[in-house]
Amino acid sequence: MPIDTPSPLAPLDPSAAEPLYRQIYDRFRAAIAAGVLKPGDRIPSARALMKELGLARGTIESAYALLTAEGYIQARGQAGTVVTPDLKPQAPLPSAPPPTDPATAEPSFRPDTTLPFQMGLPALDAFPRKIWARLGARCIRAMQPADMAHPSVPGLPSLRTEIAAYLHLSRGVSCSPAQVFVTTGYRHSIQLIGQALFNAGDRVWLENPGYPPTRELLQHMGIAATPVPVDADGIVVDEGMRLAPRARAAIVTPAHQSPLGVSLSLPRRLALLDWATRSKAWIVEDDYDGEFRYVSRPLPALKSLDRDGRVLYAGTFSKLLFPSLRLAYLVVPEALVERFEQISQAFAGGSPQITQAIVSAFITEGHFARHIQRMRRLYAERREATVAGLDSVLGQHLQIDAQPGGMHLILRLQARRSDRKLASRMLEAGLFAEALTDWTFDRDGPSALMLAFTNIDSRRTAEKLAKRILDLL
Repeated sequence: MPIDTPSPLAPLDPSAAEPLYRQIYDRFRAAIAAGVLKPGDRIPSARALMKELGLARGTIESAYALLTAEGYIQARGQAGTVVTPDLKPQAPLPSAPPPTDPATAEPSFRPDTTLPFQMGLPALDAFPRKIWARLGARCIRAMQPADMAHPSVPGLPSLRTEIAAYLHLSRGVSCSPAQVFVTTGYRHSIQLIGQALFNAGDRVWLENPGYPPTRELLQHMGIAATPVPVDADGIVVDEGMRLAPRARAAIVTPAHQSPLGVSLSLPRRLALLDWATRSKAWIVEDDYDGEFRYVSRPLPALKSLDRDGRVLYAGTFSKLLFPSLRLAYLVVPEALVERFEQISQAFAGGSPQITQAIVSAFITEGHFARHIQRMRRLYAERREATVAGLDSVLGQHLQIDAQPGGMHLILRLQARRSDRKLASRMLEAGLFAEALTDWTFDRDGPSALMLAFTNIDSRRTAEKLAKRILDLL
């Protein structure tokens, strides 16, 4: 049996603004850089460090996951976890100061774990893994030498055809397979759009609050983001035209605004399309969870109203199937197909062809449509159970927004509590939450937490987790 080594960590500071998992990460990194921990040295197990420091196991695992992702440590099974053997120690890097411009603040990241309330995860327990395994085995057996050569850069033709057919039936989007480009995720789709249509210095409307990685991507491409407020009817188009009338594009989430969950009203949709046509601007429609609406049928996509070819439609399989697929798609106007083919060829990349073949078969045989229908019913049940469980325990401390759809809840905090501090404490306790103020440009506004309900299986589970949150208030 391996014996755990003592921890080389300097004492942690519970009163510091920096989360404890990040303090652990920084101290391990500094110990490695200083030679206190050498390549091949064994470090304490998560269980041992949890007991030594008196912290939740999720806190230790979050720190270890970050160290592993950056190549500092490696798990060796029964041999324990060691400092990467061939690691070349470097001088310790100074801790980065907090950003001086809140608009460019680093967005929160989502760990590669499955913590309770974790955002961005579908109901992993309800995925039909046996069907997926059967299709995967069949696709592998059917693989021919030609399938092992370089794949089609825009995507597997059969998958592009299935996506076009699915969008026509379910989202009202009329497109040909040639207009569909398979990507490795939303960020890849935005990068492709930026390389094809934007120039450094261009200005783009972004919803405020809105998805933080979009701001980060645009910043790296040298594109100026104009924050446009969101109200009960979605993005305020008149305000966007006042702030940046000559913007090159607008990136929006019409079905369920990310993160507030409101739907873009029909008058706003028409106004946005009219602005794009008159200004020769582009609209990027991010429809990441448009299928999941619980008060009525899913709304048609904004793209279905596009008569002038100004909307680029971005979808993903991460929320419909599972995130590790790294599979998404982008539908471009017909006039842009040649341009996007050229850019795709120049920046060749993409998902493995075997993965695309499995997804194509999953759709062709009807499993995809049935899975979405099941998930829509399941999420409605889990949403109701989670709201009831949280409200029964935390009702005096917060208010849960009524939202028509989506995959997460918004919990409005009372008594001027900081959502960022509470989210940090939850992570240390092995729970996940995202602070709404982290999704705003100025990191200001009402305090609220965003919690996913997709993997909460019952009201009883929600109540147990709510009691853990209550202890942190």
